[in-house]
Amino acid sequence: MSAQLRDTAAELAEILWREYTVYRERSGGVVIRGEHVRRWISLAPSGGRDEVLVRAGRILGGGTTAPARSEALVPLSAGTGVLAATCRRLLAEAAADPALVEPGRAAPGRPDRSGKAARPKGTGKHTSFGSWVILACVASVIALYIYSTAMHG
Repeated sequence: MSAQLRDTAAELAEILWREYTVYRERSGGVVIRGEHVRRWISLAPSGGRDEVLVRAGRILGGGTTAPARSEALVPLSAGTGVLAATCRRLLAEAAADPALVEPGRAAPGRPDRSGKAARPKGTGKHTSFGSWVILACVASVIALYIYSTAMHG
């Protein structure tokens, strides 16, 4: 089954992506990584005799893989075309899943913003009025301490 799975994965990779890496997992499954599209697909033998478990996910920064969010059982007898269509559907679901969006990258259809609200820039490097008030209060407390120490001291 593993040789058939690897051959099927190689055919599938050529259909889906122009650049890919195919490797075998410890569990006996096969993984196809598309680094240029930041996606991965896993084909693993399932409990059924002629079925394969197809899982899809994203590749995060640094090359680590996010957990699979979408999976499907596909009969190997259905052919590479059906398998490719299933993979495309799973990859589209993984791409549209907002829970998988990396920090610093915008979700599809959303502008790229940080968590902070945008503040207008000041007119240079002048200290604001609020900062002057705080400085005046601190100076008053210090002056009061020095005065009270000198009077009772």
